[in-house]
Parts: sequence; structure tokens; C-alpha cells
Amino acid sequence: MHDELLARARAWLAEDPDPDTRAELAGLIDAGDHAELAARFSGTLQFGTAGLRGELGAGPQRMNRAIVIRAAAGLAAYLRKHGRTGGLVVVGYDARHKSADFARDTAAVMTGAGLRAAVLPRPLPTPVLAFAIRHLGAVAGVEVTASHNPPRDNGYKVYLGDGSQIVPPADSEIAAEIDAIASLDDVPRPDGGWEILDDSVLDAYLARTDAVLADGSPRTARTVYTAMHGVGKDVLLAAFARAGFPEPVLVAEQAEPDPDFPTVAFPNPEEPGAMDLAFAQARASEPDLIIANDPDADRLAVAVPDGGAWRMLRGDEVGALLAAHLVGRGATGTFAESIVSSSLLGRIAGRAGLPYEETLTGFKWIARVDGLRYGYEEALGYCVDPQGVRDKDGITAALLVTELASELKERGRTLPDLLDDLAVEYGLHATDQLSVRVQDLSVIADAMRRLRARPPAELAGLAVTRAEDLARGSDRLPPTDGLRYTLDGARIVVRPSGTEPKLKCYLEVVVPVAGHAGLPAARDRAAGLLAALKRDLAAGGRRAGAGGGAPGGGGARPRAPPPPAPGPARRISPPPRPPTGVRPGRTGAPR
Repeated sequence: MHDELLARARAWLAEDPDPDTRAELAGLIDAGDHAELAARFSGTLQFGTAGLRGELGAGPQRMNRAIVIRAAAGLAAYLRKHGRTGGLVVVGYDARHKSADFARDTAAVMTGAGLRAAVLPRPLPTPVLAFAIRHLGAVAGVEVTASHNPPRDNGYKVYLGDGSQIVPPADSEIAAEIDAIASLDDVPRPDGGWEILDDSVLDAYLARTDAVLADGSPRTARTVYTAMHGVGKDVLLAAFARAGFPEPVLVAEQAEPDPDFPTVAFPNPEEPGAMDLAFAQARASEPDLIIANDPDADRLAVAVPDGGAWRMLRGDEVGALLAAHLVGRGATGTFAESIVSSSLLGRIAGRAGLPYEETLTGFKWIARVDGLRYGYEEALGYCVDPQGVRDKDGITAALLVTELASELKERGRTLPDLLDDLAVEYGLHATDQLSVRVQDLSVIADAMRRLRARPPAELAGLAVTRAEDLARGSDRLPPTDGLRYTLDGARIVVRPSGTEPKLKCYLEVVVPVAGHAGLPAARDRAAGLLAALKRDLAAGGRRAGAGGGAPGGGGARPRAPPPPAPGPARRISPPPRPPTGVRPGRTGAPR
């Protein structure tokens, strides 16, 4: 078996085009590190609706130039098969390790396949690439990014000519073309022939950002901004300057692109500690709000002063605030969200007489809703200008939320005040999340299998009134690997993450509110229910000892599923902030 493994590694080494990964792999072969070689050669990264994403390194189970060249060749073959020969493919990239190399390889492969390729002029936010596809009339686009993943990761996101990310069956058709590539020697890769775009595309994107704001709206809110070591700073500052907002105060330590993300464990505003420097800057500057992008600037995080501290708003809170703002401005068209996002959006749209759609998780689905006017997802993603960018866009979302904060400021009010109004009008919609990060993906598969076999009958003292296996699909939703439980006054969705090795549980409770005076009691009730739901779900892993590890249904009646074996999993605590709509504590340091 070792001989076969070494033979596969040597064959890969022989055609690896990258001297860095060649040296890495040669060292593993020379050292006889069979365990590490087995980890890298036990399969290959699978191309799917999220494209590719994984740890950088040599071998088919890592992100590297060989994998990217094959992916690009598969995409080119798919485009040619669908009559797109000669069409334009736009390539964008972030500032992560190897991103520029992967972008250049993609352009070379497209050129060699008879397509035209154009590369953005430098590392830029993902929304600029999504905009460029439609603006330039391209047949496809590629963004090289791992978004908010750890520093050692990179990824490869594919869009088609409508400016939306790929969905089935395109993903499986591209994957089949990738699998058909026998050798990298079969992939023509000229040394030139593609175009490096100038700033005109970026200028057109920035001109489009003006469209998300109302003419003559207040532009007075003061912000602190962190780019989280990513590529958002220059574009966001330019957009804010065009709009006439006060210049954001930068978190200097995180302002410039740095692929090592030295100040954060995970470059994700949702992760514990990631916003600490922003809170510190806010204590010094006393702005009206904090705004943050993730490293490729397609997501937006918002924090607000609240009770003498700074509190991170959850994505569901920002999603509801933006929806209410657009409704107040008379927006028309369909409001859409994913199945794991708060049901409050549907109630806001319904009260306004607007169409509403629920989609599978991911903007690849939200962006395809007919007549889309506004879409959001709880993971800090917001599409506020679908005619310009049919994807989440952390730059335009930042403009819109700052406009809302400015309008409220002019009336002596704040974003938390508006959240209170929404709770009184629609009921307190409080959301939270429980995640389990694993090293062995079989742990997640086993957890889902057990839950399907024995769904819980009760959680947190609430009866489960409906258990849906989303893998069966419906007339409204395509099949997906997920489970949805409806309880008396609550909802739980359990699904594997599409971009990270995590099993995620999304929780929502809805508590009626009897006027503003009833808000404290409603928050206490919601916080108690969410804590009990998380405790019961997590108890499955704790209770099992020799057999548990993922959320399973602890605290439920005997019908609740026995939890799966833990394997090499570690529980990731949820971000240190209260759930949506619940503000009993204080997040961050005192203001």
C-alpha cells in the first residue's frame, strides 16, 4: 500500500507546475511521511456549488496550482460544450497566499481553450468581480478567494454569465469535465494573450453604489471600519467618499491586506475576538456604529453602542433593519432569504404587501429569485442592489446601513431603537446558532443519519410539531442535506456547512411582545428558550461520552436520537454576543 501511495505522489510531483508545492511534496516523499501523504492523496477536493475551498498544499486533497488548472480546464470545457467558445471569462482574486497565481493560471487556461480572459487589475472585493461579469457581458467569472476561512485556506468560486454563482446541474457537469482531464500536459497554458483590466470596471462599480442610497438622504453617521486584513478598505473608503459620509475611522492594525491575518484566530467578524480591535477603536472614537467586512468584502458586520458597551448585531438583525429601511423607502419587488435565516423578513414583506421567497442556503439560490429586490442570509450576507451585483455585497450593504443610521440619528434614534419597534410590531424574533467543527467529515454524516433515523419529539420543553427532511425536496425547495424542526414557538435547522467542516444548528424562537414595556420580559423569555435549546442539543454530545459528539437531541423525550461518536471534533462556542433581539448583556469592552 505504501508503494502505491508513493507512486501516486511521485506521479503528482512529476506534473506539479509550482516549485513551492513540488519542494513540499518532495520533502514528504523523501521523509517517508506516509501518514501525511495518505491525508493528501486519499481522494481529491470535490468541485461543487461552492466551487473549491481547502487548505493550501501539495496533493489532490489540497488547494494548489495543479488543482486550479484542472478546475479552470473543466470550466472551459463546460463553457465550450454549451456554445460559449470565444466568450469572455472575468477573473478576480483576493490577497491570500497563491491567489494571484491561481488567477493567472485560470486566465492562461481560458486563453488556451479559445476563450477570452480578463483579470481584474489587483486584489479587489468579490462583489466587484460579480459586478464585472454583468457589466462586461461575460459568459462566466471566477473569484479566487476563501472568504473568511483560516489563513492556510484558499478557494475558487465560479459564476456564470448572469452574475450568479453556479447551481446544479452546472456544478456536476463542470466536475465531470474536471474528472475527464487525464494529465495537466493535456491543458494548453500560453504565457500571455489575456487582458489585465484597468480601473474602469472598478469605477463603474463605484458609480453603481450610489444607486443604493436615496437622493438627499442624511449622510451624518460616523463609523469605525475594519477590513479584517482583507481587500475591502480602498473600495469602501471610495464608496463612502462618493456618498458624502464622514470618512470612516480605520482599525489601523487590520486595514491593509495580509494573508497571514496576524491579529485574529479566524478572519471572520462572527468569531470570538475578531472584533476586539474594532471595539477598542470605537471606545477611543465614539462613532455611531462599527462596520466590518470579511477579507473578500462580500459580507458586512455591524456593531452598535448599547447600554454602555458595544454589541455585535447578528446577521438576522441587520437583515431585518435593512428590510425595514427599504420598505420605508417604498421599495418594490421580491424579498428573499435562506431557510436558516429569521422568519421576521417574511412578516415584514407580508405586512408591506411584497412578494417573499425562501430559498436553500447560499446566495447562489437567493440571487436567482425572480424579481429580487432584496435578499439576505444570516451569515452576514446582504444583496441590496441585485441589478448591479447578484450576490452578497459588503460594500453596498455598509452604505445602506450607514444611511439608515444617519436617518435615525437625525431623529434622535438608533438602530437598537428600530429593532425594538420591529419586535413590538412583529413579535420578538430571537436567533442563535450552535456549531461543531470537525476534522473527520464522517462525524457530520453520522450525525445526520442518526437524526434522520430518530428525530426528537421535544426540545427545551417545546413539542416538535413537524420534522422535515430537506433532502427529499419539495415543490418550493430543491433537495438539500438538512433537517428542519418546527416547534411550538421555535424552529431549528440542522445542516452541514457548505464551506467549512462544521455541523450547524440554526435556532429561532418567536415571543409575543405586549408593547415596549414588555420587551425586557420577552427578551428574558427568548434568551431562556434559546439557552435551553442549545443546552438540549449540545447535551447529546456530552451525554454520550463513549459515543457522542455532535448535536443530537439531549433533553428530548426517549425518541430523541442517540448522538454519534465524536471522532476528532471540537466544539466551537457561539460568538460572545446575545442572540438576535435579546440584549440582556454587554458584548465587547465598555465604551
